[in-house]
Amino acid sequence: MKRPFPLIVVVLTALGAATAVQAEPRAVVRGEVDGDLFEALERAVGETDARIENRFQARRRAAAAAENAEALLRSEGYYQSVIEEVVEGESPPRAVIIVTPGPRFALDQPRVDWLQTPPDEQTAQAVLGAVETKPGAPGRAADVIAMEGRLVSGLTRRGYADAAAEPRRVVVDHAVFQVQPTYRINAGVLVRLDGVRLETRGPTRPGWVGGLAPWTEGDVYDPEAVGELERRLLETGVYDGVGVALAPTDQTDAQGLRPVIVTLTDRPRRLLEAGVSYSTTEGAGVDGIWTWHNRFGRADTLRFLARAARIDSRLGAELSLPHWRRPGQTLRVAGAAIYEDTDAYDRTAISLSADLRQRFGRTSWYSYGVALDGGLYNETRFDPITRGPVDVERNLAILTGRGGFHVDRSNDPLDPRRGWRLSGSAQPTAVTGDDDVYFLRADVTGTGYLPLQDEGRTVLAGRLRVGSIVGVEEFLVPSDRLFYSGGGGSVRGYAFQGVGPRLTDNTPRGGLSLFEASVEVRRDIGERFGAVVFVDGGAVGFQETPDLSNMRYGAGFGVRYRLPFGPIRADVAFPLDKREGDADFQLYISIGQAF
Repeated sequence: MKRPFPLIVVVLTALGAATAVQAEPRAVVRGEVDGDLFEALERAVGETDARIENRFQARRRAAAAAENAEALLRSEGYYQSVIEEVVEGESPPRAVIIVTPGPRFALDQPRVDWLQTPPDEQTAQAVLGAVETKPGAPGRAADVIAMEGRLVSGLTRRGYADAAAEPRRVVVDHAVFQVQPTYRINAGVLVRLDGVRLETRGPTRPGWVGGLAPWTEGDVYDPEAVGELERRLLETGVYDGVGVALAPTDQTDAQGLRPVIVTLTDRPRRLLEAGVSYSTTEGAGVDGIWTWHNRFGRADTLRFLARAARIDSRLGAELSLPHWRRPGQTLRVAGAAIYEDTDAYDRTAISLSADLRQRFGRTSWYSYGVALDGGLYNETRFDPITRGPVDVERNLAILTGRGGFHVDRSNDPLDPRRGWRLSGSAQPTAVTGDDDVYFLRADVTGTGYLPLQDEGRTVLAGRLRVGSIVGVEEFLVPSDRLFYSGGGGSVRGYAFQGVGPRLTDNTPRGGLSLFEASVEVRRDIGERFGAVVFVDGGAVGFQETPDLSNMRYGAGFGVRYRLPFGPIRADVAFPLDKREGDADFQLYISIGQAF
């Protein structure tokens, strides 16, 4: 016969365990104490899972709580506090502390004793000004320690790289309720910089690294300048690790100059990468990239790229030279053989380009350059005479000036939760060959991110894009330079080029103007997953100014799975203004948020 008793015992044990883990304060705090200080005292006393069994344990618990409370009060400037330890009750007894904070001591003006060689008078006055106290400032221990740190950092920023603090002396005057700190600071000598010494064997040329230093020989040491050299090396992307540090004092030369030592950890010099992408609008694609880092010993990156896809296939190469002729400026030279097969046109072409990108700030930049494209265009265009579609075959050479900018004030490149971004481009273009024409193509995109609650676990994100082509009739613009809309990067729910006017044979017509807008609500679900709902809208017009009369909308939802480098997104979108040829839905899978 089976007995149910073991199961009952297990259940009762589990219930008892659940009760035991309920934490309670180590001691009850009482007294005439203001709200913030009272909460701090409760945190200092802490909680415990252990129950008090007798009055001896309660007295010991109250004594320990009193010690913690006294330490907190002294750190907050209450040096005459009174704490009474009390045990109340019998079954079970309870530990109680009754706190009388007493007067809060004020911080007196600190004193500084310069040990060995003091700094120059101007530097001394500047760093002393950084620790001046306001009358009546509370004598908090954290503030006393922080002022010592400001003294040392102030000296370091002004060239005294070896500045250090000796043990401080703090006098608590109970007669006048004041805390008087005296700091003992060894400023060291003023450091002047020599050049850069590269101490890592590898392909990087020492002379190139030295040219990145934002100082000249004999300049006063500045930690910001040394940090900028580290940033310049890191942003090249060819090093796994970068170390930049001032040489020890024993490496000072006869002129009193000290070098900055650089150590570099190289990434693998050759990388072979492959990727696969898929969407219901653009089909499947296969990419292969062969990368060669530091081929010329100046943190350069040489890439050979191959892509095979239904819409866009190409074979090309790109050379990137960071800090070209000036810090923060990158030269990119690229060339590719291209075959595009879209609903609106086919293009077989050779493309060459050269661009200079100048960084300003940490993640913002502007660029300018030139591109030359030449190839065969097979286009289905709108004939303004017959008012119907016409097939056009043209051999064209296109010279394009390229200018652009990107200002990023968001908190994350792949998963932003607050801030904004603004980017734009302008492309004056000259076309020759079977047609001669000149025009300007420009567009600007802005995105914003607003955390709604729970420290960014719910985010409202928005995107707005406006574009225009001026100075030319629609029929003469090469098809690949017209504006189109639809797809995973614009209006989801529609096929690539699926938003905007169409010819009578259902071919996307393209246009001279563009307007797009998107709104998303993003919500975290647990640590790894997220959910998104969104609405996108877009319009393509025949005039230079955007035409909102033919707006089309798509809506949908998606999931996100967060990896260390960013989220993987999968979106399902539905066209709200479905036309002939539009699918019932579209699926998009990629890395990073939609915008």
